[in-house]
Amino acid sequence: MRKSLLSSLSASLVFCFAATACKAQESATSAYTISDNVSLVVLDVSVRDRAGRYVSGLTKKNFQVFDDHSPQQISQFASVDTPVTIGLVVDNSGSMLRKRPEVITAGLAFARQSNSQDEFFVVNFNNSVVRGLPERTLFTDNLQALRGALFLGEPRGQTALYDAVAYSLKHLEFSRQERRALIVVSDGGDNVSQTRLPELMHLIEASRATVYTVGLFDPEANDLNPGVLRRFASVSGGEYFQPTLDEVLPVFNKISRDIRNRYTLAFVPAEMSDKRMVRTVKVIAQENGRRLYVRTRTSYSIAPFSQLLAKQ
Repeated sequence: MRKSLLSSLSASLVFCFAATACKAQESATSAYTISDNVSLVVLDVSVRDRAGRYVSGLTKKNFQVFDDHSPQQISQFASVDTPVTIGLVVDNSGSMLRKRPEVITAGLAFARQSNSQDEFFVVNFNNSVVRGLPERTLFTDNLQALRGALFLGEPRGQTALYDAVAYSLKHLEFSRQERRALIVVSDGGDNVSQTRLPELMHLIEASRATVYTVGLFDPEANDLNPGVLRRFASVSGGEYFQPTLDEVLPVFNKISRDIRNRYTLAFVPAEMSDKRMVRTVKVIAQENGRRLYVRTRTSYSIAPFSQLLAKQ
């Protein structure tokens, strides 16, 4: 099941990306290998019962997929805990100073309970975007390396949230795993990014990543924007949380369980009869006649991820 679900239907091209807002530049010889995955839509699916418990043991027959309200044939299906590439995208602006210890503790605890074959990277952001791992280390499963990456830099400055998420989605294209996720932690809205929100939403729709968002808001702050964090999570099939500092660790535990208890479905979309770039998608799951609660991405872009990158 660890073999790529996309290898037979994906075409790749090499696209060199230079992050204008990123202090940590990639090596001059590095290149992004971007998979044009429009020929196969891959969905990470979370299924729970009415009591909120994860439902295991389902088969392909328990699911229905609708692309723009049209039923689709599920061409590939997986129900095992396969390795995941996970990006920890952490706000490092000045207002995060007192919240940083809880976030780092939760991030490291999350990594400890992950699949032994999971791979991680860290992106810290304030006025600019800084990749936490050493220049030639794309991903790691080493806790000491993750600790150093999370502690990199002093909390200061403003919040380039959109730039950080865009950069992280692009960095995920280095991954060899078909399952990918971002955990985005921030305590405020965006105030310095060069990336515009509509551009970022298109990238999220075109990416295979599931985005989980954690809002650590101060009630007196004037740049709060929980709605944006909710949108990131909703569109991608992730989940939005707004915990207190004491709840950060339990929230990361919830995210870990959600990642570990997901099904993977794939279908080949029908040819489009119009020029719309974004399609809606819906998944229904039933067992023994009872309707189950499904969370997955709500839309996807028909445009290849590489095409959207080329426009930026």
